[in-house]
Amino acid sequence: MAKKKESTVEEKLRALYDLQLIDSRVDEIRNVRGELPLEVQDLEDEVHGLKTRIDKLKVDVETINFEIAAKKNLIEESKTLIKKYSEQQKNVRNSREFNSLSKEVEFQELEIQLAEKNIKEFKAQIEQKKEVISETKEKLSEREGHLKHKKGELDAILAETEKEEKALLKKSEEFEEKIEERLVQAYKRIRHNVKNGLAVVPVERGASGGSFFTIPPQVQVEIASRKKIITDEHSGRILVDPLLAEEEQEKMHALFSKI
Repeated sequence: MAKKKESTVEEKLRALYDLQLIDSRVDEIRNVRGELPLEVQDLEDEVHGLKTRIDKLKVDVETINFEIAAKKNLIEESKTLIKKYSEQQKNVRNSREFNSLSKEVEFQELEIQLAEKNIKEFKAQIEQKKEVISETKEKLSEREGHLKHKKGELDAILAETEKEEKALLKKSEEFEEKIEERLVQAYKRIRHNVKNGLAVVPVERGASGGSFFTIPPQVQVEIASRKKIITDEHSGRILVDPLLAEEEQEKMHALFSKI
């Protein structure tokens, strides 16, 4: 395998700053989307939860209706037994048998009363659950409408930016391959640690880009010489001189306009 040509420090700085400009453009695109993907995901989860709740409530109603049917059957059975015991009372031979049958009739009447009470309670539960189902359906309809709107927003943004983002990510990988691995790793580490993702910044008005800490004149001269990679002692960012930054910004602007 052919050995890669050793790059000069200036070439490395240019490549790193180009990579930064590409990654910053990707950050801008993702910032445009903002919290929309998370909002859409949250809404999808909420809609799924509401549908699950409605399904469970419907199953509960079916179960209660089954219980009501069972109680109605029990009532009919008790009525049949009451009729049977009442007929038997007509043919008893003594008061003991009559009293025994009377107790059976009384027990079945109590069973009927209890079953009717249960049915009344079950019907109240059904009405309550139907009310909750109705309220949940209203909320579901509202959340589905909101989800449709948010998805529309997200799809519109994705349609505008997805192609550019994919092309930029590919370019980012290509530029990474031009830079030695240790520098790429250092760049990624700095980028991860700083708030705005800027790992390579130009010197602006005698200070590191985005910083208020002044860079000593001698260090500024060294940065401008492009003979070594210099980092800001306060933020850890890699520093490039303003002229190099301007040249690479123009070059990258032309590249972005073609994507």
